[in-house]
Amino acid sequence: MVIASSPRDRMVAEQIAARGVRDQRVLDAMREIPRAAFVPENLREFAHEDAPLPIGAGQTISQPYIVALMIEALELQPTDRVLEVGSGSGYAAAVMSRICRHVDAIERHRELVDSSIRAFDELGCENIAVHHGDGTLGLEAAAPFDAILVSAGGPAVPDALRNQLADGGRIVIPVGDETHLQRLVRVTRHGPEDFVQEDFGPVSFVPLIGAYGWQEPPSPVVTRGRTERLPEQIGRTAERMSSIEDADLDPLLERIGDRRLVLIGEASHGTSEFYGMRARITRELIERQGFTIVAAEADWPDAARIDRWVRGAGAAEHPEDAFARFPTWMWRNHEVLDFVDWLRDHNTRLGKGARQTGFYGLDLYSMYSSIGEVLRYLDRVDPEAARIARHRYGCLTPFQSDPAMYGLAALTERYRSCEDEVAAMLTDLRGQRGLGRLHDGAALLDAEQNARVAANAERYYRAMYVGGAESWNLRDSHMFETLEALLAFHGPDAKAVVWAHNSHLGNAAATAMARRGELNLGQLVRERFGADAYAIGFGTDHGTVAAATDWDGPMEVKRVRPSHVDSYERLCHESGAPAFLLPVGSPAADPRLQEALGRPRLERAIGVIYRPETELLSHYFEAILPEQFDEWIWFDESTAVRPLAGAGTAPDLDEGHPFATIDR
Repeated sequence: MVIASSPRDRMVAEQIAARGVRDQRVLDAMREIPRAAFVPENLREFAHEDAPLPIGAGQTISQPYIVALMIEALELQPTDRVLEVGSGSGYAAAVMSRICRHVDAIERHRELVDSSIRAFDELGCENIAVHHGDGTLGLEAAAPFDAILVSAGGPAVPDALRNQLADGGRIVIPVGDETHLQRLVRVTRHGPEDFVQEDFGPVSFVPLIGAYGWQEPPSPVVTRGRTERLPEQIGRTAERMSSIEDADLDPLLERIGDRRLVLIGEASHGTSEFYGMRARITRELIERQGFTIVAAEADWPDAARIDRWVRGAGAAEHPEDAFARFPTWMWRNHEVLDFVDWLRDHNTRLGKGARQTGFYGLDLYSMYSSIGEVLRYLDRVDPEAARIARHRYGCLTPFQSDPAMYGLAALTERYRSCEDEVAAMLTDLRGQRGLGRLHDGAALLDAEQNARVAANAERYYRAMYVGGAESWNLRDSHMFETLEALLAFHGPDAKAVVWAHNSHLGNAAATAMARRGELNLGQLVRERFGADAYAIGFGTDHGTVAAATDWDGPMEVKRVRPSHVDSYERLCHESGAPAFLLPVGSPAADPRLQEALGRPRLERAIGVIYRPETELLSHYFEAILPEQFDEWIWFDESTAVRPLAGAGTAPDLDEGHPFATIDR
């Protein structure tokens, strides 16, 4: 067993070997070749992270696992001659040079050719030849090749590369109909016209540009005899607004039309303008287009306190302070308070018999609160089932103060997994509903959803320590299951507004998340509901934000740095418009602007943590905006949300208000 002592050793052990790469020659080569030598100097401290990194010319160095996976799929032999197409930084070529006889690397960006040659010289990689040119044409003069690695995604396997394979040679290449969503395939040649293709699963790479790939990004639009820059196109097309309340939302509502789902994002969990505009749009959708569900990136039991309040259903039997754990400011703020009070007034005007609008939580962090709600429900309707539930959930009791420690204990086998017990409770509740043995209606929905939270949270906390995409995918899949359950409960004509971060609601397949094997709620909604959903994202250039420096740390009002030069945010900033709405991916989008925005750029994401000093690595990711969202809303300068005073209590709140502190 190899002891992972250095960062490079840990990278190989935890990110590559632990995720299924078994070829010892690949593992040894990746231990030998320093990834830091192939990234910009200012990013070298992050060289061993499980993430792609920018390297210049709008390109990235792939995450270590993907590099290892592709090289392992080539099944390299010591005598092989290899061609890498789209060699970029040169990292994969350097790794392969330690396994095979010779590597030819071809790259279309001159600056990357030069930087990779310098890195090869410093490392003594003498069996690599670097070429500047169109990689989709291959390298006829050096053919045939025993293996070809293509480090960019093409619409198909280029014929030129097939023809340059030796008999028995292999090509590994990402292939797909979209520029940033592909399947990783291996094509093996068994004769002049005999090629066998195998599928290794979904990936996301930068586009393969060239004669046998995708075309170059479009040139700027020429207007009135001069070239119009992309920021000017944005400024000309955008629907400007002077303030949130004065914004004309009629064009947006027309674009939304009769869609059943509207996903409204945010670029941070602590920006007032994002919260305010989201609430304004939601009010219009409720009043003018009949939306009756607001589903938020919030825990189910906490959101249930808001739901009871806005529908006049009375306080819970055993109320708890809503949103009392970190990050309290994400929901306990004046912007949300204003919307909650408006929604209560709206429902009150409708009256008890009318179809009111509810507020629901989609998230899964409330494992123990949800268990308590299941037990209280069963105590009322089926004491024997409650006794069984207490026994089953008792497995999790030792970790009530720190659920994450349960995941670590179960992973290291210091404690047995509770998966079967918590899953059984959800199955039982569903079965009893089918038999009509438990109370129907909202109370059963609440109990069943809390049981779903407990089951999925148990899986989530175990997955946290495995690494990779599993824990993220579990969480977003849970949010999607919850949304489906809400729509099913409210009937076929129910319409829902979803509030969550951009990273959850934009289509993950159009971002670097897909390269890491991550999906999200927005992608699942798009796959399930198609054109029946409309996704809205937000962005800002500079201002302030409410965030913490570390998890469970105090809230600070932090200064947001001006946007990165290679980002969508910089394009919007340079448009000169202080605030606007812009259709980018919907049928109403300007086709020329849509095409111009359709190449990958950086996009900023600030969650509850913000670290300006590492912003490029920790808060930017690559995306294709028109494939990610239908609409983009921009505030050039933004301000932090206003948290409620003290422990989260606002003055003059009525008894039973969800943001009032419980008097014990």
